[in-house]
Amino acid sequence: MMLSSDHAATVRATIPAVAAHGAEITGEFYDAMFAAHPELLHLFNRGNQANGEQRRALAGAVAAFAQHLVSEESAAPFQQMLSRIAHKHASLGIRPEQYTVVGRHLLEAVAKVLGDAVTPEVHAAWSEVYWLFATLLIAEEARLYQDAGCSAGAAYRTWRVVDRVDEAEDVVSLVLEPADGGKVPAHRPGQYVSVAVTLPDGLRQPRQYTLSRAAGNGVLQITVRRVRAEDASPAGAVSTFLHEAVRPGDELEMSAPFGDVVMEDDGDPLVLISAGIGITPAAAMIDHVAAGRPGRRVLAVHADRSVRTHALRAQIAEAGARIPGFRQITWYEDLDGAGNDADADVRPGRVDVAALPLPPKARVFMCGPIPFMRAVRRGLIEAGVSEERVHYEVFGPDLWNGAA
Repeated sequence: MMLSSDHAATVRATIPAVAAHGAEITGEFYDAMFAAHPELLHLFNRGNQANGEQRRALAGAVAAFAQHLVSEESAAPFQQMLSRIAHKHASLGIRPEQYTVVGRHLLEAVAKVLGDAVTPEVHAAWSEVYWLFATLLIAEEARLYQDAGCSAGAAYRTWRVVDRVDEAEDVVSLVLEPADGGKVPAHRPGQYVSVAVTLPDGLRQPRQYTLSRAAGNGVLQITVRRVRAEDASPAGAVSTFLHEAVRPGDELEMSAPFGDVVMEDDGDPLVLISAGIGITPAAAMIDHVAAGRPGRRVLAVHADRSVRTHALRAQIAEAGARIPGFRQITWYEDLDGAGNDADADVRPGRVDVAALPLPPKARVFMCGPIPFMRAVRRGLIEAGVSEERVHYEVFGPDLWNGAA
């Protein structure tokens, strides 16, 4: 899509002002939109609203798209962002008509924050930016809904919990089957689902959880880390509910699987690098390789606080034993209790990328805190891994946007 020539100069001239006030604009936008449309609260993560991550992510996405429209550089980085957003929206069941509500309140917020600087010409130019962005997303989300065999108005199904497994300290896996007896949707390793629950205060809240096992067996598995209150951050409302209130036999509303950070069955060596609960997509990928392509070479690198907090260890060990070319290296901040397995390659401290036996032409997947992934990515590039072979997944709003 192209921005009309008479608006391109206006957008190019005003991007610095819009970007500089991005968080203020999106903060005003969310407050006004929720006041006018409280029914939309159930689509947004209340925690990410409270800590400001959602507004920073939205501001970054809009500014990046505007820059993309007026730039002569490659569109590849933005296409990745567009795909990431569309998959997140599809998992939440976002409907096309909701973009009209968002657009109206977003442009009103720009006008309120920037004041007299928003002339009719500026308003018209940024309205075109928004609707070009919205049109691309609506089209991509329609394709995703069609591929998933669902519609925006019926994105969720009812699933029954058939098993609950305590994986590690504050981590539990839930195994679910369709409550209607229907088919389990196909999914690729690395994809996630949205789980929507009604909290004790009556607010319906969605959260996205990676599917932590490969497809098969007529069930889906998610693995949930309980987010406890820490410093000024409150406890995770949905993770606490799932840990405290959900048991086998209970039912949950869950979306079809979505997500674009997925493993291809191309035979290239795999390097899976994770930290904390970021191990979930790696676990699904290892499970998938063990079931379908056990001849593939896999290096699994994980960082955690200790063996007590290391989730999915038994599942990964069982799958890894079926892969002849599997190797696992683990770094613990606290080595207490980590010496029980004489065959394990366990090291103290934090991941040292320079010490990794990286195979040539490896495909790398990362998941974990953003500072962790930034540091690992720098190390991988320094070690000669090409950028297009490094893939990452972010839990929550993507505040990285490909930064080094």
